[in-house]
Amino acid sequence: MDELTQMKCEACHAGAPKVTAEEVEIYRRQVPNWVIIERDNVQRLERVYKFKDFVAALSFTQKVGRLAEDEGHHPALLTEWGSVGVAWWTHKIHGLHRNDFIMAAKTDEIYHDFAAS
Repeated sequence: MDELTQMKCEACHAGAPKVTAEEVEIYRRQVPNWVIIERDNVQRLERVYKFKDFVAALSFTQKVGRLAEDEGHHPALLTEWGSVGVAWWTHKIHGLHRNDFIMAAKTDEIYHDFAAS
C-alpha cells in the first residue's frame, strides 16, 4: 500500500469514480483519527484539531491553506479559539475520492510537524 502522504492529488473531473468501500477501509488505516460524515447527502472526511490558543489555530489553518493551493484541492476550514475543523470531499463528484484521503494524511502530517515545533 502506498503511503498517502507521498501521493499527489490528481485532477478530478465530474464523473470520476468515488472511492469504493474496500478503498475506504484501506485508506482509513492511514488516517484513523478522521471520521466519515454525511452532510447534504455528501460523504466527507472530517477532523477537529486542538490548539493552545487562537494564534496557533490560525497558523495551522494558514499552513493547510498553502497545502490546498499547492495540491489544487481545497477543504472546508473552521478556525476557532483552540481548534480547527477540517473537512475534505470532492465537490465535482459529490463525495469521497482518493484525493481526500491524501489530503487528510497530509493535514495530519502538518499537525504533527506543527505540534513538534
